[in-house]
Amino acid sequence: MNKNKVHIFDTTLRDGEQVPGCKLNTKEKIELALVLENLGVDIIEAGFPISSPGDFESVTEISKIIKNASICGLSRAVQKDIETAAAALKHAKHPRIHTGIGTSDIHIKGKFNSTREDILQRAIQCVKWAKNFVDDVEFYAEDAGRTDNDYLASVVESVIKAGATVVNIPDTTGYCLPHQYGEKIAYLINHVPNIDKAIISCHCHNDLGLATANSIAGVIAGARQIECTINGLGERAGNTSLEEVVMIIKQHKDLGFYTNINSKQLNPMSRLVSDTMRMPVQPNKAIVGANAFSHSSGIHQDGFLKSAITYEIINPTEVGADTSKIVLTARSGRSALAFRLKNLGYDFNRNEVDNLYEKFLQIADAKKEVLDEDLHAMAKVFETIEA
Repeated sequence: MNKNKVHIFDTTLRDGEQVPGCKLNTKEKIELALVLENLGVDIIEAGFPISSPGDFESVTEISKIIKNASICGLSRAVQKDIETAAAALKHAKHPRIHTGIGTSDIHIKGKFNSTREDILQRAIQCVKWAKNFVDDVEFYAEDAGRTDNDYLASVVESVIKAGATVVNIPDTTGYCLPHQYGEKIAYLINHVPNIDKAIISCHCHNDLGLATANSIAGVIAGARQIECTINGLGERAGNTSLEEVVMIIKQHKDLGFYTNINSKQLNPMSRLVSDTMRMPVQPNKAIVGANAFSHSSGIHQDGFLKSAITYEIINPTEVGADTSKIVLTARSGRSALAFRLKNLGYDFNRNEVDNLYEKFLQIADAKKEVLDEDLHAMAKVFETIEA
């Protein structure tokens, strides 16, 4: 295994689909799975097979057609769950069963009414059951973010000994701060004797807006898999955003990591998921939002027009986006107005732009955005007067 590669585990079809109103049918899941594979995703979590006949069918059909990515089915630490996941994955070229149980005292006592020792034994048992069906078994320690580190380390060591190839350390409630999550991963790296026998995975939720930061902190600390979704879809406030972590890793080459994701497909993939799952992307969303490469402040516009890197750290073509946009508002300056007029075919000199600018500000104060038709009308009136 290349120690610098970060594996991208996409759970758009499972965790992302848990958003109210985002339910996918089998045909839609297959379509998205094929595009995810083409995007370069390493693992596709196709569903939770025991949850419904539809999910079982989706995992089964996706397993038949995906050739390069691993196909993963989720299960609880329940024998029937694991058997059902195995049955759904029987056609997969690279099958993975993702099984696990809550490990925080909050879950152990409040959810299971159990003890640490009992949960440890159940964790070991579920991995052994899964190992009877597939070689690639991922164990999740649900609510690891709030789990005592000593106990978490003993669970991780035990499940790796039982055969887990990947150990997922979820910040299930999005509670951790980045330094806390990074320290938790580092603690496992330094205190689990057999940690080199498995990949540590980050699965971070966005309840406090820290999912991306926590995932990157986890990778810096030693994790080598990130579980994420397109557009950051997921339970409650969502999951780690695939496009964000991929571009952070790509832009910060000093970190020394890489992924197999074709970044030029990120915006088309985002739009496809948004349309298919009927979930609009907020305009200010990083990387894929409609405003991600738009400039409306005069100071920013002037700097950008002189040198794009003054206000853009990513070339929009790198992520499959349209060209950068100069949006004209009352905050825009003369340079932005001149730029847009020139793009529309007008060749005004500096004095003429100065004269036009006063009229432009009147229009801009009356509207949220000055559009091309407004500029055409303004320019034609000016030309008539000048003539």
